[in-house]
Amino acid sequence: METLEALLTRRSVRRFSTKAVPAEEVTLILKAAMQAPSAANAQPWHFIVIDDRNLLEEVPKFHPNAESLHHAQLAILVCGDERLIKMPDRWILDCSAATQNILIAAHGLGLGAVWLGIYPDPLRIERINQLFALPAEVHPLSLVAIGYPIKHTKPTNNYKADRIHHNGW
Repeated sequence: METLEALLTRRSVRRFSTKAVPAEEVTLILKAAMQAPSAANAQPWHFIVIDDRNLLEEVPKFHPNAESLHHAQLAILVCGDERLIKMPDRWILDCSAATQNILIAAHGLGLGAVWLGIYPDPLRIERINQLFALPAEVHPLSLVAIGYPIKHTKPTNNYKADRIHHNGW
């Protein structure tokens, strides 16, 4: 799939088949995530690949938008490590870029994915920290549910010319 096609046709997918995602594809997705830009090239991210059904089923108990995990074959938890940052608070931006790369890479491989926000919700952060035993210096930003889509949704055109300004408002 061409880059622009992937960007223009990617959709959030919340329903997945039971087909397993090959380990090689998970590795490709993680490689894509780690190619994201980061402030001062700090690359402060860590990723937890979650394929344990019990863990996937636990998250929707405290995350109201995580029902897709009941069907996902796996999820990737994207975390920022404050011990690795070179600029304060930039881990949020860096891990957001990595999350977007995960979404695009999954789509490019024929997989579906959806971004489940963790940060800045205090309850979600606390429960994710507990569930995955994160060190105090590691902060969860997002959780991406991944699997083969049950159906392919037609892409939408979100382009809004009235939101574009040149050289000022």
